[in-house]
Amino acid sequence: MFSGPPGVGKTATAVAIAHELFGDYWNENFTELNASDERGIDIVRTKIKSFAKTSPIGGATFKIIFLDEADALTSDAQSALRRTMEKFTSNCRFILSCNYSSKIIEPIQSRCAVYRFTPLGEEPIEERVKYIANIEHIEITKEAINAIVYVSQGDMRKALNALQAASMFEKTVEKDMVYKITATAHPDDIKELLTTALEGNFSNSREKANILMTEHGLSGEDLVGQIYRSLFEIQLPDKKLVELIDIIGEIDFRITEGANERLQIEALLAHMSIINK
Repeated sequence: MFSGPPGVGKTATAVAIAHELFGDYWNENFTELNASDERGIDIVRTKIKSFAKTSPIGGATFKIIFLDEADALTSDAQSALRRTMEKFTSNCRFILSCNYSSKIIEPIQSRCAVYRFTPLGEEPIEERVKYIANIEHIEITKEAINAIVYVSQGDMRKALNALQAASMFEKTVEKDMVYKITATAHPDDIKELLTTALEGNFSNSREKANILMTEHGLSGEDLVGQIYRSLFEIQLPDKKLVELIDIIGEIDFRITEGANERLQIEALLAHMSIINK
């Protein structure tokens, strides 16, 4: 079972294993099912069982069933899958991928070797972006690469999507285009917003937040996330930092639950303006 955040190579690893084991016959001995599309017990009773019953091809000793986003399966489907995994061990192996292993029932976890994937570091993302830009003849600045690393947050898929989208608009990919195409504010703008609010200047910080949300197209949830990331780059006493993180968590929860995001952002900035006095 592969567990980890999106875009870190769980699916690519499963496909690579199939290529390594089965060679030219990998496509006949490997099937991929996205559990988030069909989450009920029927997917186990029909598609999974029908594939597991057939014999391997090309001299292989077993086949592989890859269940992507397995944490989206219902409890009934997971219970049925547990029995299926036992029944077809002679000619079938299962690879499950999920974002949260805690959503997989314990009987299935005990039948699997769990491999935990962590978000990718800055270096591998930077190297891959440079490599793809080179073979695709894309001109990209160092600052744009740093911007892609920043917006990807360890997600290679997000990084490559940002590179592709930005390269469609300009001959040379610049950092401003990366931030614009991904609806992400420049880190310096977020830091300026934070500094202004913490200095007690609520009106100016409110105006800056308004510009970020209207002109840059940031949602309230995105803005809260970037404020949280930038908070640790500002020197603050631990007591104030803890209080700010507490209110940021509360604001993020309210927005997720459907509260008015602009009102919640202003409430956050108002709290920041008060806390430093």
